[in-house]
Amino acid sequence: MPLLTLHQPNPPSPATRHAPASARGRAGSPGSTPKARVEGLACFGGTPCFDRPVSTSNLVRPDVERFLAYSKRFHEARRYTNDGPLVKELETRLARFHGSRHCIATSNGFWALVLAMRCMARPAREEVVMPSLTYRRMADIVAWAGLVPRFCEVDADTLAISPATATEHVGDATALLLAVHPVVNCCDAPGLEVLARKAGVPLLFDAVESAYETVGGRKVGSFGDAECFSMHASKLINGFEGGYVTTSDDALAARLRCMRGFGFQGHDNTIEAGLNAKLNEVHAAMALASLDDLEDQVLRNRGRYRCYQRELARIPGLRLLRFDEREQTSFKNIVVELTPAWPLSRARTLEILNAEGALARAYYHPPLHARPASYRTFAEALPLTDELSNRFMLLPCGHHVTEDDVVTVCGLLAFVRRHAGAIRSRLA
Repeated sequence: MPLLTLHQPNPPSPATRHAPASARGRAGSPGSTPKARVEGLACFGGTPCFDRPVSTSNLVRPDVERFLAYSKRFHEARRYTNDGPLVKELETRLARFHGSRHCIATSNGFWALVLAMRCMARPAREEVVMPSLTYRRMADIVAWAGLVPRFCEVDADTLAISPATATEHVGDATALLLAVHPVVNCCDAPGLEVLARKAGVPLLFDAVESAYETVGGRKVGSFGDAECFSMHASKLINGFEGGYVTTSDDALAARLRCMRGFGFQGHDNTIEAGLNAKLNEVHAAMALASLDDLEDQVLRNRGRYRCYQRELARIPGLRLLRFDEREQTSFKNIVVELTPAWPLSRARTLEILNAEGALARAYYHPPLHARPASYRTFAEALPLTDELSNRFMLLPCGHHVTEDDVVTVCGLLAFVRRHAGAIRSRLA
């Protein structure tokens, strides 16, 4: 078989220039994957393409001097937590960024969601209408909030909950409508607002992957009764860890602030069964530094996305989920569909990629209604969700992935497709 050479020399792109040098040193020259034969694949004992794995996590690193400059402020003020000056500045900036009146910072996105659910759920009701094709722990979060998930289908085009898929599940037992924006683009937020108003139920958005996006020109973070975000290192805004809730409801914001701080109102006066979900100043400093870098980060993400567009267009059987560029978007995540023309199963494809150090992942598989749970759930047959959960995968992206790495990943996929028959025979 002829030698497959994937390296295509290019001038350094913004994504390559900003990636750490350690991410550019791979087996062979940058962007090259010398797979001469099927036997050279790492799953068959060959040398992996990446000596340092590339993942689907963002892991953006803002300028360290900027982070240290923010950190110096809280250190000099001797205020490390309990609604310190950097947390207040972060909340002010994020509220303005999202177009909401309030931002309530929390220790992580998990507790942001739990607190929002606890504060928003209709009394004497217990069901949360939510998609099954979503984050693997989302039903656990609902259970932590003392509520019961009721799973619904998603829209085939957006891969997200929609008014059409949620309507039949909203009823007298519905305590909350939980709309989750998908990994690429957003759900029909205005339509879901209409549904929630008609049904008289609160609407909460999980927007952890959509911090930068707009829907109809309106910023995510300003929809529904509240929206929740994460500042985990894998997300667009990296606070090491952290989360926040945006809302324009004054009463809801006040209750969230109270509940994240043990339920205290005033000195030693407990009025709520709260918990300790406060964000400390170190995380706020990192998040502020990430916010300062946000526009440059989006440019780097776009460079990687454009590279995937070019390279994947040459590979039959793979369809890149395209960002809706009529809206503001971060270009952060890369999702591809394995169409019927793709010759291997997704499981086999992931096995091959992972062995090479390209840590691609299945997209929301298995769906939540198909997972065993130690708590009550409600789920009817969801055939579309079952089908969609087997068709998509996330490809490496983020701060530590260069455009040369993208070329390598796509070249590896092209090699796998071209030699699928021989790969299947050897696997058998």
